[in-house]
Amino acid sequence: MTTREAILLLRGELGASYDSREIESITRIIFEEVLLWQPVDMIMRENEQLPEFFGNRLASIIERLKRQEPLQYILGKARFHGHSFAVTPAVLIPRPETEQLVDMIVDENPATDLEVLDIGTGSGCIAISLARALKFAQVTATDVSLQALEVAKHNAEALKTRVKFLEQDILSCRAPSEAWDIIVSNPPYITESEKASMERNVLDYEPACALFVPDDDPMLFYRPIAAYASRALKNGGRLYLEINRSMAQQVCNTLRESGLNNIQVYNDFNGNIRFISAIKTNS
Repeated sequence: MTTREAILLLRGELGASYDSREIESITRIIFEEVLLWQPVDMIMRENEQLPEFFGNRLASIIERLKRQEPLQYILGKARFHGHSFAVTPAVLIPRPETEQLVDMIVDENPATDLEVLDIGTGSGCIAISLARALKFAQVTATDVSLQALEVAKHNAEALKTRVKFLEQDILSCRAPSEAWDIIVSNPPYITESEKASMERNVLDYEPACALFVPDDDPMLFYRPIAAYASRALKNGGRLYLEINRSMAQQVCNTLRESGLNNIQVYNDFNGNIRFISAIKTNS
């Protein structure tokens, strides 16, 4: 099988399930992750005979993609904030929008030696990225899932980044320190009724416990996070949240009722309401 034949095979096999842009992206990622090729290599080596192992691997990948399994789970890795993170079905696949949250935190907090807490860390992508980008930050990350924490610890070790990981239920929001400069969380925020409009690759493969909240209690996770932040942040400390765009007002009200101030709502790069920040200011 040549490079050109492999590309045509992907287009032919996936054309019924994915649009052309998705197939181009999938093709690029497969060649990059399996063969360590850049897009220019696919052009320059169009007629090159590919190794036998690649053909076998490609056939397996295609079959799994046709079942709508996310490519990141198939390959066992996802790109986030310039680095490769291991991912398994125990953790959510990091989203590009969440990279924007990391950038926002870094831009707004230039100080050194900040104490940072990531609640519900999953793959560790936020915590690890902040530990790498902030100046000498002391980062702690919590999750209720031991499987998720194992993935996060692996990622921290692979990226040679120091993060303290703790098993902790997001609903109780306890941690050893009570004096954080920054608390960040991307908690479950999709309501059960929104499942009907979601893609199979999310519903069938990503962990439901990290995605969904009951229709009758969409603030299930934001309430304890806000309450914890109001007592555990230092004076002037900041809380950052990723949110469901339909819940911005409810989240703002929850933060205000918890005693947090300077509440701001931000859009993501697609123009959707996606993030909220708040500051603790002692009276």
